[in-house]
Amino acid sequence: MSSFDTILVANRGEIALRVMRTARRMGLACVAVYTEADATSPHAEFADAAICIGAGPAADSYLSIGKVIAAAREAGAGAVHPGYGFLSENADFARACADAGLVFIGPSPEAIALMGNKAAAKRRMIAAGVPCVPGYEGADQAADVLAAEASRIGYPVMIKAAAGGGGKGMRLVPSAADFSAALELARREAQAAFGSDEVILEQALMRPRHVEVQVFGDAHGHVIHLGERDCSIQRRHQKVVEEAPSPAVDAALRARIGTAAVKAAQAIGFQGAGTVEFLLDGNGAFHFLEMNTRLQVEHPVTEMITGLDLVEMQIRVARGEALGLEQDDVQMKGHAIEARLYAEDPAQGFLPQAGRIAEWQPPCGDGIRVDDGIASGQEVSAFYDPLLAKLTAHGRTREEARQRLLAALQDCVLLGPVCNRDFLLEVLAHSEFAAGGAATDFIPRHFPDGLDTPLSSTDFALGAALIYRAGQQRCAAAAGGVAPELLGWSSQGGLQSAVRLNCNGALQCLAVCEAPGQLNVACGDRLHHVTGDGGGLRVDGRRAGLKCWRFQGGLLQVATGTRIFTLTRQRAWAAGDTAGQSGQVVAPLHGVLREVCVAVGDAVDAGSRLAVVEAMKMQHEIRAAGPGIVALIAEHPGAQVQSGQLLLEIAPQGAADT
Repeated sequence: MSSFDTILVANRGEIALRVMRTARRMGLACVAVYTEADATSPHAEFADAAICIGAGPAADSYLSIGKVIAAAREAGAGAVHPGYGFLSENADFARACADAGLVFIGPSPEAIALMGNKAAAKRRMIAAGVPCVPGYEGADQAADVLAAEASRIGYPVMIKAAAGGGGKGMRLVPSAADFSAALELARREAQAAFGSDEVILEQALMRPRHVEVQVFGDAHGHVIHLGERDCSIQRRHQKVVEEAPSPAVDAALRARIGTAAVKAAQAIGFQGAGTVEFLLDGNGAFHFLEMNTRLQVEHPVTEMITGLDLVEMQIRVARGEALGLEQDDVQMKGHAIEARLYAEDPAQGFLPQAGRIAEWQPPCGDGIRVDDGIASGQEVSAFYDPLLAKLTAHGRTREEARQRLLAALQDCVLLGPVCNRDFLLEVLAHSEFAAGGAATDFIPRHFPDGLDTPLSSTDFALGAALIYRAGQQRCAAAAGGVAPELLGWSSQGGLQSAVRLNCNGALQCLAVCEAPGQLNVACGDRLHHVTGDGGGLRVDGRRAGLKCWRFQGGLLQVATGTRIFTLTRQRAWAAGDTAGQSGQVVAPLHGVLREVCVAVGDAVDAGSRLAVVEAMKMQHEIRAAGPGIVALIAEHPGAQVQSGQLLLEIAPQGAADT
């Protein structure tokens, strides 16, 4: 039995807080590590002690084994919990903890190393009799060998980084003509994310469901499963919405897939919390995908339907205690659905966003759980994953859980960086998801371009009314000797105020006029009537569902129950938006410019690769919007770039001849 009274949590954000809350409830002291970029983050403030391990970049802080071990020694910690991501599936880190006399709250280094390599893991699973997707997991990584194997498997095929997951280093290849370029990009991304460009190939199963099984093993050879989760709602091969149990799994299939997951864990002598992931086809056949040897992001849905605390179980197993549960003891009650709130823009292909959080108001209610690690005023950094919070709802039925989660998202307010809340509302309200029929192609099929819903004239009218009232409040504060009823009055009737609002390049000119008991807002050929105040504000008699709004420096941020949007007020003399016509190519997000694919003087066509920007562990290609000649390269590979920063200039074809 191992004994410790202090745990260092080698992570950040919501998972660090979640682990520390359970540890503290168990009477354990908690130590946080943080960077200068995370100095005021909630996880650092919550801990009993916090130690700075770097300036910001993960490679020099949260991914530095030496710095984390040194922090644990400095704090007198007896154990380390890795959370998920970062070093959680790093066998060298687990060994370094053991060498330093620290208990690693996770599986053995050998199990991590074996399952951390998709090729080795798949070979072990095949030997253990676990169903696997047909493919190639060989050691020969020559490009021509891989191309030949892809042809043998048959297109479409999946290229996957052997050393990692999370959608990084993964590409779907529809045909042989696309293989070479996809392999190059996958290898480059895999090398950047995992330090290895080894890949495996798999037959691409069309429209499967992604179903995973939570397993737990102890040091006494006992392994059980805690049921399955459905994680089919994904974008860029990364999960967005998860639920338990899966609507596609009945009791008989649950027994079969659970038995296979336990067999997989037993084949490697697994201890602690792990997840065996499968692809499930429409005929009920399932195929091993990978095993994650750590706690999953989506573990709350399992906790809510089983009533078990998975972090507490991890800590007890790490102490050497027996699980104390038999398979028949695991009971699932009701249904739980989790939605991940990301700092990303669904209108720009889900590109991650960064910036200051102006307002964070998490929801509450019956059956609602919020796992977050953010606070108002905090900076969302480009150094880390864009996950901000997880909202989970539990209900007696799946439909009750879905409705509760919809209501919780409608009450959720995040002003600052663009987030995916409105997209989550669209997903949960979609008829296919409501019916429980969504497969892994749900987002690509229904939202191929993300979610780019233009603001309605009603939204613009609401924004104009809020800006008008903000101006009224400033005037009232400055005109202390004027009766409130005289503000905005003239002998010619209500004064009219012109308001020019810009939303992502869409400009609207509105006129606001005060009338008894309401504001009349003209937007184009439509006239809207705004009445009420605060949460009871109405536009044309309909409740606006206003949750929160801020107007500062000409920037209006609004959150209603259905939309979160930002409007920029432009003065009458402000120039129109010509950025889209200038030929300027700007960084779509904060990150590092990894590659410039063209040179000055090169001719490009629509869709030509121009540059690659890396941010939040993903590589994003920038392609030409139309034909032209590269006239300027403003930044070079390795440069840190900001969202909106000039990278290239493309001159119209023929410009060089004039």
